[in-house]
Amino acid sequence: MNPYADAIDLQRQAWENATELVEKTGAAPDAADTVADVDVGQTPKEVVYEENKLQLYHYESKTEEQHDVPILIVYALINRPYILDLQPDRSVVQTLLENGFDVYMIDWNEPSKLDASLTLDDYVNRYIDNCVDEVRERSGQDSINILGYCMGGTMSVMYAALHREKVRNLALMAAGLCFAGDGGVLELWGADEYYDPEKVAETFDNVPAEFLDLGFALMDPIANGVTKYVRLYENIEDEDFVQNFARMEEWLGDGIDVAGQTYVEFLRDVYQENKLYENELELNGKRVDLDNIDMPILQIVAEYDHLIPPEASKPFNDVIPSDDVTTMEFPTGHIGMSVSSSSHAELWPDVCEWFEERSQVEADADEDQGPGESRSDEEIEEMAETDIQEEPAEPGEMHVDEETVEELVDETDDETTEAEATTEPEEPDAALAEDVDADESEAEVVAEEGTDVESTATLQDIEGVGPSYEEELRGAGIESVADLAAADAAALGTDADVPASRLEDWIEQARELLDEE
Repeated sequence: MNPYADAIDLQRQAWENATELVEKTGAAPDAADTVADVDVGQTPKEVVYEENKLQLYHYESKTEEQHDVPILIVYALINRPYILDLQPDRSVVQTLLENGFDVYMIDWNEPSKLDASLTLDDYVNRYIDNCVDEVRERSGQDSINILGYCMGGTMSVMYAALHREKVRNLALMAAGLCFAGDGGVLELWGADEYYDPEKVAETFDNVPAEFLDLGFALMDPIANGVTKYVRLYENIEDEDFVQNFARMEEWLGDGIDVAGQTYVEFLRDVYQENKLYENELELNGKRVDLDNIDMPILQIVAEYDHLIPPEASKPFNDVIPSDDVTTMEFPTGHIGMSVSSSSHAELWPDVCEWFEERSQVEADADEDQGPGESRSDEEIEEMAETDIQEEPAEPGEMHVDEETVEELVDETDDETTEAEATTEPEEPDAALAEDVDADESEAEVVAEEGTDVESTATLQDIEGVGPSYEEELRGAGIESVADLAAADAAALGTDADVPASRLEDWIEQARELLDEE
């Protein structure tokens, strides 16, 4: 060892470090400008349906011809869905479009205080169902493809079990479906012996995004609070790195609150009691029967997903009757499936191929219909009635932590209206007869006053009435806004599968529309 040489080496290293610090400090203002100007969710789209805060996007096609069956993306209730369209060269939406698919996506947006009592039933049987009906109507298909991500995948399973006639193929990305002890840290932290979701909802009404963010960040505090910023410093002169970092930071900081009652139901029923996997889950009294999951299923899981590990998804394949089940496991993390370059190079071509093989209606025309194939309106109605008449069983999102910045920038890939009641309407008893008679008299007056006025409004102009509920109302004899205004909520509730409180709100809206005209 030469002490003089070592001293010279230390001096040289000190000068190099000082020079690097000066260079990086000089690059900081440019990096700040880059962060401020970053764009996300750039794929052209239009809003084709709105209900309460929800917006349904339809993306501009990129091919002259599209596959027959469209894809509806159902994202989680936490964070914004543009993680699936974060940047043009790593966009799930773009990839699907470039492979000839007609793509729609639900943006839940921020719930208000009035939405705190929204339930899983509202999201699944109202919002998702109305969006599915909108896509079916626009595409002319009886059944469509659904791609559910994270919590959106869990809700998509619920939807497919309750409305199997409308789901042709079901793809699930990092969907939490089985929590029997292998669901990872979140399952442990959310166990009922440690955590009471009802107390959280009682405290906040809607569960704040900041509260959820903190919990996810604590799953890996060093990576989320230190490492990612060290990496930014080391790469601050790399404009592409800084842009990718900024996009991820914008998404991570763009969280949305979760409706309190939905949060309680999801944590209690799905996480703590594992009711979905055990086939014991009910939404508003209707059993979510996994025996109805007979359409083709694709499970997309991430090997290094610490939020929803593969063990929380893959066992679901063993409890459903579908004879067409595919699992694609990729070495990345929860968000790496959406944003990493290797996922788009290797995983998503296989996903597109899976959808393409099952999205050609003409090819099935002369074959016997199998699980997930397109069905006629008569078959849809018959299947829906069968599902509704089934007796209920006897009682027996997910967000991402900050480490996913590394998955994006490092090529190693290491990683509703006002609160509404959702109970079924009870039959009016004798004690209510007088009130019912009074309501009927009022309805008759409204009907008589409106006989000379032809309303230009439609049933879907009533807030909360989408294609699915419009069909339900028509089945109960309500063909127009005037019919609805003249109806009695209690009587209508015996024919339409809609909660009485919701019917009362719609009837009031209908009468206001007629008054305005």
